[in-house]
Amino acid sequence: MVPTSENGSPPVYREIAEELRGRIRSGRYADGDRLPGENVLMERHGVARATARQALSVLINEGLAVAVRGSGIYVRAFRPLRRHGARRLSKDLWGAGRAIWRTDSDTRGYEVAGLVVDELVPDDHVLRALELEEGATVVRRSRRYLVDGRAVQSAVSHLSPHLWSGREETPAAQRVRAHDSGPGGSTRASRSSGTPPPTSPRRSGCACPLPRRRRN
Repeated sequence: MVPTSENGSPPVYREIAEELRGRIRSGRYADGDRLPGENVLMERHGVARATARQALSVLINEGLAVAVRGSGIYVRAFRPLRRHGARRLSKDLWGAGRAIWRTDSDTRGYEVAGLVVDELVPDDHVLRALELEEGATVVRRSRRYLVDGRAVQSAVSHLSPHLWSGREETPAAQRVRAHDSGPGGSTRASRSSGTPPPTSPRRSGCACPLPRRRRN
C-alpha cells in the first residue's frame, strides 16, 4: 500500500513514521533492532528517498531510534534523560532529603549500583581542585546510576576533609564517609556538617554505546 496525503491528512513521511512507531511500541521492533533503511522504505511505500529519510528522522528526533554511521538506524526504546541544570543542585531538592539525580528521572525506576566509598590520596588534579596540600587524603565515592535497570551514568566524587574538620564524630560527618549517606545523599550530609562547599568542581565525560553493545 502506498500512503497518500489527501487534504487535511498528515504528510506521507509522518504516516510512514507513525507506522514504524506503532511497530516499535507493539514490540515488533525491539530495543536494538535495526529498522528498515531508506531503500526498503522507498520500495515498500513507493516514495522518494527524501521522504523515507524524513520518516526515519522523525523517529531519531523523538529519541525512538539512533543512527549508527555505516551500519543503519536502530530502535532505542529507552527514553533519553534530560538534565535540568542548576535545579538538580537546588537546596529545595537535597534539603528535602531527595537525591539530586532524581531531577533527571523523577518518574522512572532509579537506583544506585556498585557504590564504593574509600579514603585515599587522590591524583594531583583532584588536590588542586580542592585546594589541598600534597599527600592529603579525601573521601572518594564511586558509583553507577541506573534508570529503568540500565546504566546511564558513572560518577566519582572526591570530598575534602575540610568539610568535617573538627566535627569528625558528628552524624553528618559520619554519613559523608558511610556507604549509605542518608536522605539527600552526600550533598545534604556535607551541608549538615557545617561547612557547605561554595563551589563544586566537576569534570564530565560521556560515551554512547552502540546498539547490542550496551552493558550494565
